[in-house]
Amino acid sequence: MTKEKSPARQGPRYIFYFLMLAILGWFIFMQFFGADERTVSGNSPSLLYPGTFTWEKSDGTTEEITVPGSYDVPAGETMVITSTLPADFDASSIAIRSSLQDVNIYINGTLREQYSTSKTRLIGKNSASRFIFCSTSHEDAGKELRIELTTYTSNYSGVVNQIFCGDKADIWQLIFNHYGLATYIAFFTLFAGLTTILFSLTLGFVYHTSFEMEYLGWCMIMGATWMLGESKIRQLLIPNSSALASLCFVMILLGPIPLLLYADNIQNGLHRRLYHIVIGISLLNFTVCSILAIANIADYIETLPLGQIILIGTFLMVFIHLCLYIRHRKKASDHLLLLAHLLVLLCVAAECVSVYFVTSLSGLFIGIGMLILLFVNIVRTLRSIQHIENERQQQELERKQKQTELLSLQMMQTLSTTIEAKDEYTRGHSYRVAEYAALIAAELGWSSEEIQQLKHAAYLHDIGKIGIPDLILNKPSRLTDDEYNLIKKHTVVGAEILKDITFVPHIVEVARNHHERYDGNGYPDGLSGVDIPIHARITAMADSYDAMNSRRIYRNALPPEMIREEISKNRGKQFDPEITDVFLKLIDENRLVLDNQLSPETEAAAQPEIDNTISKFISDVVTTIKNQEETKHYDLLTRLPMRTLGEQLIAEFMKEHSGCLVFLDMDNLKKINDIHGHKAGDRALKNLGNLLSRYTIDGLACRLGGDEFLLFLPDVTAESVSDTMAQLFKQFHAIAQADTEIRYASLSAGLCLCTIGDTFADCYAKADKALYFVKQNGKNQFSFYQQINYQAPGSASIARDLHQIADSLRQSGSYAGALDLNYRDFSRQYEYMNQLIIRSSCRCYLVMVTMKTAADTLPHIEEIEQALSQMEQSIRQTIRRVDVCTRYSAMQYLIILFEPIETQIPNIMDRIFIQYYKHSKNHSFQPGYEYLTMTEMKENDDK
Repeated sequence: MTKEKSPARQGPRYIFYFLMLAILGWFIFMQFFGADERTVSGNSPSLLYPGTFTWEKSDGTTEEITVPGSYDVPAGETMVITSTLPADFDASSIAIRSSLQDVNIYINGTLREQYSTSKTRLIGKNSASRFIFCSTSHEDAGKELRIELTTYTSNYSGVVNQIFCGDKADIWQLIFNHYGLATYIAFFTLFAGLTTILFSLTLGFVYHTSFEMEYLGWCMIMGATWMLGESKIRQLLIPNSSALASLCFVMILLGPIPLLLYADNIQNGLHRRLYHIVIGISLLNFTVCSILAIANIADYIETLPLGQIILIGTFLMVFIHLCLYIRHRKKASDHLLLLAHLLVLLCVAAECVSVYFVTSLSGLFIGIGMLILLFVNIVRTLRSIQHIENERQQQELERKQKQTELLSLQMMQTLSTTIEAKDEYTRGHSYRVAEYAALIAAELGWSSEEIQQLKHAAYLHDIGKIGIPDLILNKPSRLTDDEYNLIKKHTVVGAEILKDITFVPHIVEVARNHHERYDGNGYPDGLSGVDIPIHARITAMADSYDAMNSRRIYRNALPPEMIREEISKNRGKQFDPEITDVFLKLIDENRLVLDNQLSPETEAAAQPEIDNTISKFISDVVTTIKNQEETKHYDLLTRLPMRTLGEQLIAEFMKEHSGCLVFLDMDNLKKINDIHGHKAGDRALKNLGNLLSRYTIDGLACRLGGDEFLLFLPDVTAESVSDTMAQLFKQFHAIAQADTEIRYASLSAGLCLCTIGDTFADCYAKADKALYFVKQNGKNQFSFYQQINYQAPGSASIARDLHQIADSLRQSGSYAGALDLNYRDFSRQYEYMNQLIIRSSCRCYLVMVTMKTAADTLPHIEEIEQALSQMEQSIRQTIRRVDVCTRYSAMQYLIILFEPIETQIPNIMDRIFIQYYKHSKNHSFQPGYEYLTMTEMKENDDK
């Protein structure tokens, strides 16, 4: 790119241009008005034959004639002219130009020179025109010169051209001085034509289009060939000048063809049909003329008038069409083109007419016209190239813009895919929703462009989930109200992410409103009916169908008949009635089968307008993010998956395998940490993690947190899993005994046998209950949920349990609990109060609160935890600061009431339960209690 030049810098340039123009002007002036230095021996007329000629007619009469001249001689008859050579004649040559004539030259009756191509020419009746030289000397002075001229065409019959005498080189120099300019022009035009064709073909190869310059080049070549064929010195140019002479006529006959192609290209095919007809006529005329020439019926020159008429008519037609075409165009180059064609038209017409005269024009004017035409077409071509370059640059900018848009879209789709890649059950969800939405739109009669836009928007409908924690997105159990409210925010988050994306219409509407309901009970804006954008209504239908038709971590895919019933039931409620009818039609016609479902890793590479480098980059991003996500969810100490990933993997595994879910707890970890430090506790956990990895080669294990682990052993029986757990307990006990710092560590486990179809949440709750049962009955053992009789404790059993608990509290402090005090601290407080009772005769009571379940119900684990949390809150708000409490089992709490009035204990407990009922609306649990005086327990112990 060059910088704009200042006027000061342009000075030398303008001076140089002025000098060049001045030199050119001086040179031209000298050629026209300077001395002619081409004369031979100082006097060029001396080369003309000085004598007079007599025409000896066929009837025996004679006539003195003037040379050059034209006389009435029938075609095919020989014209004889004679002359007596001057007495001082000493020229070495006599020369005469033949015009399609056979020539015989006699000196004193002896044939000195003969010219005829009758034995060498391939076609035609006449010999080609040329200069004939006859050698002479001073000895021929005073002798008779006889010249015989014969032609078989009336055009040149009776024509006698100039006769020269002198040195042969001088004669050629004189001829060249007179006719060389036309030859110069012809050669230059030929070279320019060839260069133009090559230049045009090169441009066509580079820009993949055709330029009119190619046809102009052919016109120039044919015009140059014509001029060379008409050249008076053609016999000096090539060995066989007869062929070149024939090409002169051929070029006239075929001249309309490149001219019409050239005009057709300029006018963008406006008159193509007419031009093709004229081209056909020209080809037919050329064929007929060639046949006549080959058959010696008529030479090209005799049939030439029709070809000239066609050529002149073609010029006029093209000129008129160009005038009409350029009339409606404002380009200066088009007007120059029109002027150039006018000049060429006039020059060609003059040249064509001159063929019938003895002396033709030099070709100067036609050469000038062709140069003007070439110059104008160079300007037009350069402007065309500039226009092509501008269009190419614009297309490149549009391509890059489109590529950038596609890349942005692809990046966002990758984010959406990455979210889905975290969960096998939602993988491919966005792709399927987009395809289902496209099927609905096609059925509604949308255009292909509208369908494609809808697919892009639907693909990104769940992108807002990138702002939702993985723990909630992949939670295998039921969501709490707060978690569900957080999930619902993904529509607003998605709309915020996509708000600046303008190249995909309706993308924000789809992201924000695809969970709106037709009856107005959706979120986030509560829109209803047609106030919900149509793109969002379609996406909502596709989204709901795929959710029901896909397996989730908490359930299997719904049966097709149930899906159809659910969609029909929500027609006009959740879904747009018209869209519902269309979708039900697609279901009934089995047209919702997707043939080419792409994996999330390859979806990015499926965009057709993006190259492999971008696709590979996006694929690498997806893989890297997945690897980082998976690495983040692994426990570095035990090398086991953490809770979120582990529960997800186990839940997925349970969908395809029966087996046993094991809830495992390491006992006394806190005691190890308190006595020997956390390094010892970490070592115990690490040993257990390594041991679990060996025992779950075919299964899965994860660390839930702290001292709790979860295992799934696939395809096992109760007997085999019992053997496995016994070996696990035995090996861990051996490891613990070998390390004095972790010798207190032991294991407790709750087991639940499950089959394919059981939900993870139910099996988890059952294994948890089995673990609490083990904890309640001594630890360091395992038990199957199916082997325990889990019922709401009755009064007799509670009393029996209470005695056992009291005894356990006195003898062990290794339990861990929750609430205000953990179980260990609770036991210490119990011992302290027990001593107070002995020393001070205090009266304290041990109360067991039990959450009883309603008959024939099996509450969900979340419901149990929520009920216990509400009971915990009620106890905290009601008991005194001197009272202590802790959680004892999955369904029970322990409370020590310090010196209450025994008759007030029922009132205290009633207040706790009233407070509980205020917090809880779940009637699946009914709290109850039992209590004992600690003095009674002491008396029983003494007995």
